[in-house]
Amino acid sequence: MKKYDVAVIGAGPGGMTAALYGARANLKVAMIDRGVYGGQMNNTAEVENYPGFPSIMGPELGEKMYQSTTKQGVDFVYGDVQGIEVSGQDRIVKMENEDDNILAKAVIIATGSDNRKLGIPGEEEYSGKGVSYCAVCDGAFFKDEDVIVVGGGDSAVSEGLYLANVTDNVNVVHRRDQLRAEKILQDRAFKNPKMNFTWDSEVTEIVGDENKMTGVKVHNKKTGEDKVVDAAGAFIYIGNIPNSKPFQDLGITDKDGWVITNDKMETSASGIYAIGDVRQKELRQIITAVGDGGIAGQNAFEYIETLKAAAVTE
Repeated sequence: MKKYDVAVIGAGPGGMTAALYGARANLKVAMIDRGVYGGQMNNTAEVENYPGFPSIMGPELGEKMYQSTTKQGVDFVYGDVQGIEVSGQDRIVKMENEDDNILAKAVIIATGSDNRKLGIPGEEEYSGKGVSYCAVCDGAFFKDEDVIVVGGGDSAVSEGLYLANVTDNVNVVHRRDQLRAEKILQDRAFKNPKMNFTWDSEVTEIVGDENKMTGVKVHNKKTGEDKVVDAAGAFIYIGNIPNSKPFQDLGITDKDGWVITNDKMETSASGIYAIGDVRQKELRQIITAVGDGGIAGQNAFEYIETLKAAAVTE
């Protein structure tokens, strides 16, 4: 079992920042992720609200953060975390293979969240055959085609704008009569001739020819009208679900699975912190995840210093 001072679970913007702060405090840090570093940034087209970069692609920003982190000596560990076991002052990060378990004094949970599914007929059947949750990943497959974007928040509108550069037409289907996205994104969307809007409506089914999707069924909540809208792709952005299942036995989450912390990013379990999109919070953005990471990294260092001081006086 490898031993570290701090184990950071997740390599998104928050996790990478926490690992960076820990390493700069001369702590031995492991950063664990089951996928590619960068987290949700890899699914983001242009990032225009991160200070220092008027505009930067999400994957590029993720790469820059990763290089800064590993330059400080952080170990990147690929693997799927199954849980955390508390044993006295030790925290054991349990991996799929027990031989890969990691022993640490402090653990920072930075596992983020996953895209929420609509849970409608055809969604799973046509996933990867027209249904997508990442415009940056899959937009190029729909060049000169008509696509649907489901949602009305920042992600839906910004990814819709990205798709408008690639596809022939983007129809944004939203269950309300106005968007929730920030004003600047709304203004751009309304001015873009390739973007159209279907208000007060819900997508109730993905339809297709068994090989690929061909459209969606839409229900208007005000008029009661049901219709089929032809489209080669459907990009779904209706919120997120926290990746907190491995930690729920610690009693640190709310009823919806979001991890509860104080302003020091401390959970109710001593030596265990949570940051970024997995945390119960109002604003889930790259910049807030980075802020969380800096706070958690510093407080993990202070926690470990407290343990050292207590050991000396015993």
